[in-house]
Amino acid sequence: MKKFLTILSALLLVVLTACGNENNEGNEEAGEETAELEKVSIVLDWTPNTNHTGIYVAKEKGYFEEEGLDVEILLPGEAGADQLVASGKAEFGISAQESLTQARVQGVPIVSIGAIIQHNTSGFASPVDKGIETPKDFEGKTYGGWGSPVEQAVIESLMKNEGADVEKVDFVNMGDSDFFTAVNRDIDFAWIYYAWTGVEAELRDEELNMIYLTDYSEKLDYYTPVITTNEDMISNNPDTIKSFMAAVSKGYQFAIDNPADAADILIQEVPDLDAELVKASQEWLSPKYQDDASKWGEQKAEVWENYSEWMFENGLLDSELEAEKAFTNEFLPE
Repeated sequence: MKKFLTILSALLLVVLTACGNENNEGNEEAGEETAELEKVSIVLDWTPNTNHTGIYVAKEKGYFEEEGLDVEILLPGEAGADQLVASGKAEFGISAQESLTQARVQGVPIVSIGAIIQHNTSGFASPVDKGIETPKDFEGKTYGGWGSPVEQAVIESLMKNEGADVEKVDFVNMGDSDFFTAVNRDIDFAWIYYAWTGVEAELRDEELNMIYLTDYSEKLDYYTPVITTNEDMISNNPDTIKSFMAAVSKGYQFAIDNPADAADILIQEVPDLDAELVKASQEWLSPKYQDDASKWGEQKAEVWENYSEWMFENGLLDSELEAEKAFTNEFLPE
């Protein structure tokens, strides 16, 4: 009898263990299904740089995964980010207020959901030996750009304020030329973002004269760059957008609080970048992500209205922008 009970106990133990294993396997499978991440993509506006640090931080530190997302970061290629986002081939993109404003007026259904940098840090740069200290000094000089009508309109408006004549500026297309190569060979000044090219000039010990747009017109203090999505995403997948922006906001907040560590993450994720430039640029740019806004990413209607009015007044828009449809703050974390 004692032997029988021992055998029975052993059999029961085997059965219970097997059931337990089946339950555990079932739970693991259910867990795997629960943990399956939603795949989305974001298209950059340019090659990776410190404008994009918060996105790379969010990916590397697992903030996207915490929000249930598997995010692919794409380079724009021949089709720009605006086109890919508008067509639904990418859920998110990086753009700028100037191009998004033009797109919206033309009926392109993209929407800005967050300002990466709170104020416009761009301006016209030239080596000090070119003697360009004010917009009036553009006269008789050669400007190197990318052929956009916005460029000539901005230069003309700045020059008008000083009684200067834009017809005395020679406009050429720089193509893919590097700023430093171009100003030593073909041109006198160009439009740059100080956070990258300006900081690079500092590292090279090449002194620049900078004419910032914001020093000459409040209407030119627009958001550049911004994060975008399309109207279909807003209508059909608002929770995905909220999750994405929660992770991105966390990534940029990390970069604000920890510029050196954030720079290291960007360098690790994009090893072809110049590490010294990334670190110096990040140190310069991190305080400017949020700046005087109540939180990172926040956008104001007056900024969109001011710039679109300027574009319309300067013949860059066929009609006025409906600013309230061009941007939203609703997906930023509270």
